[in-house]
Amino acid sequence: MRIAVIGGGIVGSLIARELTRYTADVLLFEKEPDIGWGVTKANSAIVHGGFHETPGTKRASFCVEGNMLYEGLSRELDVPFKRIGAYVVALSDDELPTLQELYEQGLQNGVPGLEMHDRETVLAREPHLNPSVIAGLWSPSVGITEPWSLAIAAVENATHNGLDLHVAEGVTSISVVDAHVKQVITEKSAYEVDAVVNAAGLFSDRVAEMVGLSEPILFPRRGEYALLDKKIGRVVSSVIFPTPDALSKGILVVPTIDGGILLGPTAEDLSAGKKEATETTRVGVHQAIEGARRLVPDLDLSLVAKTFAGLRPETPDKQFVVGRTSITGFLQAAGMRSPGLTAAPAVARYLVHDVMKQDLGLNKKGNFDPIRQGIRSVLDLMGENADALIEKDPRYGQVICQCNQVTEGEIVEAIHRGARTLDGVKFRTRAGFGRCQGGFCTDKILMILARELDLSPSSITLRGGESDLLDGVVRR
Repeated sequence: MRIAVIGGGIVGSLIARELTRYTADVLLFEKEPDIGWGVTKANSAIVHGGFHETPGTKRASFCVEGNMLYEGLSRELDVPFKRIGAYVVALSDDELPTLQELYEQGLQNGVPGLEMHDRETVLAREPHLNPSVIAGLWSPSVGITEPWSLAIAAVENATHNGLDLHVAEGVTSISVVDAHVKQVITEKSAYEVDAVVNAAGLFSDRVAEMVGLSEPILFPRRGEYALLDKKIGRVVSSVIFPTPDALSKGILVVPTIDGGILLGPTAEDLSAGKKEATETTRVGVHQAIEGARRLVPDLDLSLVAKTFAGLRPETPDKQFVVGRTSITGFLQAAGMRSPGLTAAPAVARYLVHDVMKQDLGLNKKGNFDPIRQGIRSVLDLMGENADALIEKDPRYGQVICQCNQVTEGEIVEAIHRGARTLDGVKFRTRAGFGRCQGGFCTDKILMILARELDLSPSSITLRGGESDLLDGVVRR
């Protein structure tokens, strides 16, 4: 039995990992040079509670179930996850009915611990909020994580359990005979398969077209963000949502897993052909900042470390496209708009255990190992543990990224685990993610990559392809 998963984002990575629990040959194809570089790397990183979702929909059920799976998943894969809770705040009387509607939706969806709080309670917990707040919906199950870290960890664990990983290898066509999938054809080769899972994010529609399907219908929605450096401190201790409108959940103020504050996203619908339009705009960044300041007025904008934009795959009916199709052996995990990150573990479990196990007659392995250890961070180690690590390998005592205190030892380990580019190191270690955005460590990381990969420094790129970093020799 051979199964191909197309797409190495959070959804495809978790599906691939679930499949390696069974006695099948599992292949994962990702067109980018690394894992999690599409929708996964540029979103709000929130594990949602489920109160925003319409009761009775796949989004609602997968969101609530996925949320409950995160603690166990993060322990197994050694990925950061914090259940910090969230407030949806009303700043005027006319927003109160929507707040009550969210509360009732959440109860119907089985979201645990929901409470309606008055102004005094909200401001006692979050004193930096707009003093005009009149009420808040409190959801203690909301959490934050690092989506790219989870995707990378899932693939590392899946590879440990037998996954055949193919990065920088885009799928160009899929052979279908008598309404059965037979072969996946890539830029490099052709592979006989018994089943295919379409988890290609923004490009899931193009993969579906390869087998003659007209669903999903997708268009990109651009969200622009501003990230504040962790020097900002505890301006808020939980995720802060505005009262949502018909278009989106609104512009948020979100603590990040490493202590920063994220402002955004905006919501701008683009045409279907603009699936790589991740540029920021003056209008969009201003909108993100002003929307956040409506919730938390006293934000120190001198601490903006970077601005960026992400695209999420929207469907006309706002629903996920998950499950079997009219093509035997072709399954979809598509249209994974918000709360796609939250739903991903539940979607993976459903597709593999409830659908594919039955359809394909999969048998569980007796030796599946669910545990993956993350890269050891000297910053997170204490006293004797850090000393012992440095004594064993002095490279762990050499700090390369001053902003995030990332050492040479951590960077070397990231390279040995699969990083081949500057971004590959960045998303595994946070080196270059800090206040200077790589201004003082890029050259050092580049030389470590060249040394460890036995390549010329001029061969090292930012993120593969034509993203060259060097443009010749200044002097010899």
